Amino acid sequence: MPILKIKNIVCPRCIRVVREELTAAGYPPEAVGMGTVTYATPPDEGGVRRIAEVLKENGFELLLDAEDQQVEQIKALIIDHVRNQNSKPTEENLSDYLSRELRQNYATLSKLFSGHEGQTIERFLIRQKIERVKELLTYGEENLSEIAFDLDYSSTAHLSGQFKRETGMTPTAFRKLKDPDRRSLDALGNAE
Repeated sequence: MPILKIKNIVCPRCIRVVREELTAAGYPPEAVGMGTVTYATPPDEGGVRRIAEVLKENGFELLLDAEDQQVEQIKALIIDHVRNQNSKPTEENLSDYLSRELRQNYATLSKLFSGHEGQTIERFLIRQKIERVKELLTYGEENLSEIAFDLDYSSTAHLSGQFKRETGMTPTAFRKLKDPDRRSLDALGNAE
């Protein structure tokens, strides 16, 4: 089965939009996942161009370069890891997880990612975790200790320190904001 790699599929809503838009355009996929679209038979060259157009109109991008595809796989795995961390055992560290999932040495993955993104995998992970903390603080359903535990921080102090370094304010100050500054997950992929 041919698999197309897609940039910016970072959540279940993205998956639904891609499936609906490609189906409406006459290119219904066999399956859509985090960063991938699978077809039973490969689309012809014109089909691939049309798929790329539909994706672009909806904020996604068809990736044809193998290195770009691998970087997007790394991002998708990290985002999934952060967003679903409290539902999985956290015995395995991120470097082992990425190496296992992508069947490549972590040093190779790290060098590729840094070269393409202008930031390390660790920096990308921190940014994703802080954005998740912001989201959870905005909901107000968990206290900071629960959030720290869910996101595998060693302590509330560690989370608070990292949050302040990244945002310039404490989690408590952020929680009190009327209009908190939050970024979309795909925007976090760009180094600042």
